[in-house]
Amino acid sequence: MLHMNAVTKVYRTELVETHALRALDLHVREGEFVAVTGPSGSGKTTFLNIAGLLETYTGGVYKLDGEDVSGLSDDARSRLRNRKIGFIFQSFNLIPDLNLFDNVDVPLRYRGISSAERRQRIEDALGRVGLGSRMKHYPAELSGGQQQRAAIARALAGSPRLLLADEPTGNLDSQMARGVMELLEEINAAGTTIVMVTHDPELAARAQRNVHIVDGMATDLSVEPNLVRARQLADAAESTPVA
Repeated sequence: MLHMNAVTKVYRTELVETHALRALDLHVREGEFVAVTGPSGSGKTTFLNIAGLLETYTGGVYKLDGEDVSGLSDDARSRLRNRKIGFIFQSFNLIPDLNLFDNVDVPLRYRGISSAERRQRIEDALGRVGLGSRMKHYPAELSGGQQQRAAIARALAGSPRLLLADEPTGNLDSQMARGVMELLEEINAAGTTIVMVTHDPELAARAQRNVHIVDGMATDLSVEPNLVRARQLADAAESTPVA
């Protein structure tokens, strides 16, 4: 499904060269639920942007569903992204002036889907996340957990093969976070591949695999648990204030 081999990303200015990813290797199989963890500035966001075809990379190979994306034009990348990838963001990214039905409808309109099919997809997606009775409500009329569920419905309506979630519970309390995580687990059990960036170790532990990114390189917890544990302890020590 998602295969990255020695992917690098370098940001350059006239004076500075910053390596965001350094020969990152990551392979996600069809139907997996993979959590990506790591300290701030480790390269997680860059990885997610590249995985979602929102950003290009400097070197290496990235194949999405068997297709090498390196040589694709911007239009081709956009078409591939719209067909196969769904996004869930920490800040929900709902349009405040649109009700839930119209929020879910926006990305579908760009795909040229007929009005009847869009309506069916929207109703099915909102029903699936438990918001079927609230499709005429506006984001401000919903709790944080409900807004995130609406954002998930927006992603699901496009029938993505791959769902990318960037800190999907970051703005939620623990009870709402558990509810969103349970929903993601249900979506994954139904066959959708999910890659989730998270700082929450409890949520990461519920995924099938945990990939830890540090200094732009990835280590799979299931393959090298001792190394990853040492890195996690080092990360925690760095973030603990000295008395």
